[in-house]
Amino acid sequence: MSLHIRDATPADAGLVAEFNLKLAAESEGKTLDRDWLEPGVRAILDDPGRGRYFLACNGDQVVGQLSITYEWSDWRNGWFWWFQSVYVTAAARRSGTFSALYDHVYQLAKARDDVCGLRLYVDERNRDAQQVYAARGMTQAGYHVMEIDFRSPTSKGKS
Repeated sequence: MSLHIRDATPADAGLVAEFNLKLAAESEGKTLDRDWLEPGVRAILDDPGRGRYFLACNGDQVVGQLSITYEWSDWRNGWFWWFQSVYVTAAARRSGTFSALYDHVYQLAKARDDVCGLRLYVDERNRDAQQVYAARGMTQAGYHVMEIDFRSPTSKGKS
């Protein structure tokens, strides 16, 4: 497979949203709400300050995606780039697609003085993905992710 990585454009919003639907269903058993998802994807594609999507292409066919969002670390005086929305089509898995996306973003991050690291969160049950990330040199950071999701009907946040 001959891969090239490119930035997603607003014209890719439908495909990116579709990949995100599949990602949530396959990796976490979740059904995403398209009414939130599609505008959320467009918000990133329209405003690089929110993040970026990268697409892995085999010829003209998109076979994978990865997005990054940004978190400022005052402790390190730099940006962490968070991997989000990592998805590789079933036919392209175990072909180096994720590695190509990862390597592309890694090189972009390393070329900047203001990026202090890369992070991601992965569903604790997704052992396959954890092994892939570990093989790329990522380690557990020692944090648990906690949240209050105001858009989830099961949220139990307290004021």
